[in-house]
Amino acid sequence: MSSVPPGLDPEKLRGCLDRERPGLVNGPLSARLIQGGRSNLTYSVTDGTGQWVVRRPPLGHVLATAHDMKREHRVISALHPTSVPVPEPVLLCEDDSVLGAPFYVMEFVEGTPYRTAEQLAPIGPERTRNAVLGLLDTLVELHAVDPESVGLGDFGRPEGFLDRQLRRWGKQLDASRNRDLAGIDELHASLGRSLPASPAPTVIHGDYRLDNVLVGTDDRIKAVLDWEMSTLGDPLTDLGLLAMYSAELEVANAPISTTAAAAGHPSTSELIERYATRSGRDTSAISWYTAFAWFKLAVILEGIHYRYTLGQTVGDGFDRIGDLVPVFIEHGLTTLQEG
Repeated sequence: MSSVPPGLDPEKLRGCLDRERPGLVNGPLSARLIQGGRSNLTYSVTDGTGQWVVRRPPLGHVLATAHDMKREHRVISALHPTSVPVPEPVLLCEDDSVLGAPFYVMEFVEGTPYRTAEQLAPIGPERTRNAVLGLLDTLVELHAVDPESVGLGDFGRPEGFLDRQLRRWGKQLDASRNRDLAGIDELHASLGRSLPASPAPTVIHGDYRLDNVLVGTDDRIKAVLDWEMSTLGDPLTDLGLLAMYSAELEVANAPISTTAAAAGHPSTSELIERYATRSGRDTSAISWYTAFAWFKLAVILEGIHYRYTLGQTVGDGFDRIGDLVPVFIEHGLTTLQEG
C-alpha cells in the first residue's frame, strides 16, 4: 500500500515519470515527506528498488520567484558535470496538473545533514574537523566554476548586488517591525556606509552551511542541497554566512543553533584563511560580509517572531526566537567594529 503525503500523489508522479523517463520506475511508488514547512517541500520516493527525491513549492503557494523549481533544477543541472557535488537531476515538470505545482525529481544521495553540535558529537573531533573543512573546500570549488562555461552567465544580476541585498533585507525588516530593536538601524546604516567592492561574480548558494549538505560516512561532502537562494553574485556573501554559522552563539537552549561548539570544529579564522589561500580571493573585508550575515539572520528571526506575535506560527520554540534577535544584532555590530 503506497503512502500519500500531502502535496504528492504517487500515482500521478509515476504516470509522469513513465511518460518522460520510460523504464525508470519498476513498480508502484510510495513517498514520504522528508522536510517541509514554509520552505520548499522535499519528499523521498521509492518503487522498492530505486529511490529518488522530489522538490516542490509549499502547499500554500508562495511567490513564484521565491520557490522557483526551474531555477533550482537549472543550477543543479549546470553544476552536475562539474566537481561540485550535487544530486543528478532526473526530470523537471512545469505542468501543474501532475502535483498541483511545478516540481523536479533528482537522484537520492546517501548522507547526513548535521544541524547541531550535539549531532556531530558521536563522530568525534577529527571527523567533525574533516567534514567542516570539506564544506569549506566545496565552497571554493563552487566559486571556481565559470558561470558562462556551464550556461549560467545570465543566472543573476551581479552589478550592484550588495547594495540590492542590503536594501532588500532593510525592506524585510520594515515589513515585520512591531517593537524597538536597539542597534538594528545602526547596523543597517553602518553596513550601507561601508559597502566593500565585490570581487568577480560567481554562482553563489545563498544559504551555505553544514545542514544544507549531505556528509558521507567517509566525511566527504556527497551533495550540496537547497539551491533555492542561488544566483550570480558576490562569493564572499557565502563565506560570510559560513563564518557566522561557525561562531558560537553562547545562548542557552537557543531555538536556532550553529555547529561551532562541536569538538574539532575549525575556527572561523582558520576557515577564512583556508578559503583565501585556496580561492586566491582577497578576504580582508570579510568582517563586513559576516556582519551582513548577522544582520540578515536577525531580520529573518524578527520576521518569525513577528508572525509568532500574530499567532501565525505552528510548533515549538517560536516563543524564544524573539530573544535571539538582539544577540544577532550585537554580534553584527561587534563584527563590523572589529573589521
